[in-house]
Amino acid sequence: MTNPAERLVDLLDLEQIEVNIFRGRSPQESLQRVFGGQVAGQALVAAGRTTEGDRPVHSLHAYFLRPGRPGVPIVYQVERVRDGRSFTTRRVTAVQQGRTIFNLTASFHKPEQGSFEHQLPPAREVPDPESLPTVVEEIREHLGALPEQLERMARRQPFDIRYVDRLRWTPEEIKGADPRSAVWMRAVSPLGDDPLVHTCALTYASDMTLLDAVRIPVEPLWGPRGFDMASLDHAMWFHRPFRADEWFLYDQESPIATGGRGLARGRIYDLEGRLLVSVVQEGLFRAL
Repeated sequence: MTNPAERLVDLLDLEQIEVNIFRGRSPQESLQRVFGGQVAGQALVAAGRTTEGDRPVHSLHAYFLRPGRPGVPIVYQVERVRDGRSFTTRRVTAVQQGRTIFNLTASFHKPEQGSFEHQLPPAREVPDPESLPTVVEEIREHLGALPEQLERMARRQPFDIRYVDRLRWTPEEIKGADPRSAVWMRAVSPLGDDPLVHTCALTYASDMTLLDAVRIPVEPLWGPRGFDMASLDHAMWFHRPFRADEWFLYDQESPIATGGRGLARGRIYDLEGRLLVSVVQEGLFRAL
């Protein structure tokens, strides 16, 4: 299977080994730890597999407790906390080699017609995604060619990512930069029609660029890093149905960074400017 989006769907397709217990693959990567978005996405799949399937997830709250080891399977244990008339709640614990590395609480809501509706408009107007270069194109333009490691990563990337603001490469370019970032994203190929797959794929994607907003005033996003970063917790609220294989705008900002931790929040919109998802995450930042 060579298509990165198909590999993502396969990665999210857990093996059920008991009534409330699932096992997920963890690919052998050259990373120090398992990508947090993978663990969050797989945990949400495990939670969703224990529901009737007629209630979309409306929120999740998660903590990254320990770094996961690439190449080692992860077991997801689901607790059926509540099955109510309108809401279903699940708690998921991710275990790797006998140690808890992650936990998640997810709430599912039976669709209903609200008596009113409103949303704030997007904070700024942005270019159309098709008019922007891909990340790979920007890197090639700057470096002339992709380093071998980045070339391998680009071939495995399940999402097309396009930065609204051109990448900054030097300390001079980041002077005075606000802690904000925005990217257009979509899966590189269709993901099928299962709504849970799209929700879990977007959960995976939500961890890819969010902490960029914390780093922007400090160092260029590409090139040697001065900080080791790790996600500490992650929360999402799903407002409307969506497809992760259609363009969505991820508008991100960091209201504060202090004490070795940075807070980032994001709003995800569709092409029409409808707010789809809200995200908040805190990350740990330590100088290398």
